[in-house]
Amino acid sequence: FAPGADDDASGVAVVMELANILSKSKFPSTILFVAFSGEEQGLYGSKHLSKKARKENWNITAVFNNDMVGSNNTSGTNLITNEKVRVFSEGVPAFETKLMAKRRKYLSTENDSKSRQLARYIKEIGEKYVDQVEVQLIYRKDRFLRGGDHTSFNNEGFTAVRLCEIHENYNHQHQDVRIENGIEYGDLPKFVDFNYLAKIAQINLSALTNLALAPEAPANVRIDVSKLTNFSTLLWNKSTNIRTKGYNILIRETSSPTWQKKIFTKDSTITIPYSKDNFLFAVQTIDGKGHTSLPVIPVPSFR
Repeated sequence: FAPGADDDASGVAVVMELANILSKSKFPSTILFVAFSGEEQGLYGSKHLSKKARKENWNITAVFNNDMVGSNNTSGTNLITNEKVRVFSEGVPAFETKLMAKRRKYLSTENDSKSRQLARYIKEIGEKYVDQVEVQLIYRKDRFLRGGDHTSFNNEGFTAVRLCEIHENYNHQHQDVRIENGIEYGDLPKFVDFNYLAKIAQINLSALTNLALAPEAPANVRIDVSKLTNFSTLLWNKSTNIRTKGYNILIRETSSPTWQKKIFTKDSTITIPYSKDNFLFAVQTIDGKGHTSLPVIPVPSFR
């Protein structure tokens, strides 16, 4: 008998509560709420849906996988906190094509997969709206010796991340309920921190809502690499969405884990006094209420 209050009734609770809240509103994008079966046995449910989505060419912007988001303490090291949550994201995409690999190597964007952009987006939006919580970016697909349903979507080429509690108590995971040598084992509801769980639900809510309300991400984003210059020129297709107010140019140093600066423009091209040798760039759309799309990393243009 191994109940799963944290793994993963906590994640299912987040999904159900978000569905309850967001069902009362209308969005220009479709939001799909799913609780997968067979995760522990081999990601069976998520493999089925991700393969179906690939076969039917679903236009999936992002997948938020909440797996174990209710425990605030560790086994062994005895750490306790309810003010941090991890977001795991893949680096080099599992679905990377030869052309994608060529562009990645040319631009040195190993840390800029679409899933990494989603993770940064969740951190930025989540910390903006939810108090007393830090989103910790973990630049790994998942934990050692573990896996999650987001991996099925990564393997099919979709943007997907995993949200997970900052600390794990292995006495309360995959354990029969028992007391042994004075230690209580089992994944029971009494070991779930419901205030912590609520914070993580709020992070999901803020990021998911902003993304669902935002215009679609800019298309055909390019960076001019045809000449030596200390300026950088970016180009993209002008949005035909009437809700698009303009575009944010995101800038960060190559060693920075998150975006450091934004420049707004209404044009579909911009030249900025930042050297492409020293900085990384991305472009995102923004509507009149401040909802932003996921950032898009430019591909090299030898125009």
